[in-house]
This record gives sequence, C-alpha cells and structure tokens, in this order.
Amino acid sequence: MENQRTKKKIFTVKKLAFSGIMVAMSIVLGKLLAFNIGNMIRFSLENMPLIFSGIVLGPIWGMLTGVVADLIGCLIVGYEINPIVTLGAAVIGALSGVVYKITPYVPSNIRILLTVTIPHLLGSVAIKTVGLAQFYLADSDMSYMALLGYRALTYLLIGTLEVLIISFLMKNKGIKGYIAKYEK
Repeated sequence: MENQRTKKKIFTVKKLAFSGIMVAMSIVLGKLLAFNIGNMIRFSLENMPLIFSGIVLGPIWGMLTGVVADLIGCLIVGYEINPIVTLGAAVIGALSGVVYKITPYVPSNIRILLTVTIPHLLGSVAIKTVGLAQFYLADSDMSYMALLGYRALTYLLIGTLEVLIISFLMKNKGIKGYIAKYEK
C-alpha cells in the first residue's frame, strides 16, 4: 500500500497559485505589454509563462495555464475568442512540459532550447497561424504563406529571448529546488 505522502498530487493549492501567477503574467505580457503589427502579428512574451508553467508543474498544468490565460486575456481586452488560438496556447503549455520531462539527461542549455522551440513551432507557428488566418486573412491582402513567414520570424526572435530568460531563471537555486520536488 502506497503512502499518501509519496503519491504525486496533481492538484494542490500551491500548483493552483503558481499557475494563477503564470496566467496573470501571460495576460500582462501578451495583451498589455505587446507590440502589435496589424491584426495578425504581435511581438510579446505571452507564451513564456505557459512554457515556464509546463516546465515547473508539468504538461497538464502547462496546458491548463495556456487555456485559462488565453480565454481570460481575450475577455479582458475584448478580443474574440478563437478556439484554434486557444488550442495553440494549450499545446505550448503542455508540450513544453512534455519536452522538459523527456530530456532530463540533455545538457541544460539544449534542454531549454528544445523546451522553447518545439512548442513554439507547433503551437505558435503552426496552430495559432491557422487560427489567425481563418479569422483575419479574408479581410487582408496578406497570403497564408506570408503570414506563416512573418510569424516564424517573429517567433525566432521571441523564442531566442525566452530561451535566454528561462535559462537565467533556471539557474536560480530556489526554482531548481521547486522543480526537483515535482520531478520525483
């Protein structure tokens, strides 16, 4: 019989609080401190808290953080909720947790690079671009391939900045200890 203390708890108040902080950070970074270029291109670090949530709390919490951040953020600033974009946010949070968990023996800088890059390629560039194209390309002179190219370039820049910031955060002993507790 397994002791209650040794079981990993999926839901704890501590995880809920951390996720809530990451949701708030995503909204501030993505909706209030973002640089918009038209309707479809936005330079922001809104996905960094989702990625960090996936790293620290795991894929399920990363996914939940992404969904909640996107939905509440849209409601706060008056954006129409786009289920495909919300799916992209969920994929970013979940996939960052998966990639981080399956690469424990990869050198830390490469691990963070993979943990940021793979979710951005699938969630931000592939999925979110499809969602944005469905909502906005009909009223635009931009082609889907041009939008995809702009978003890929944007996320190359954003991802580079996020890798640097997350790498810096991961060197903090307190954060390392917090993550180690949940990796067991």
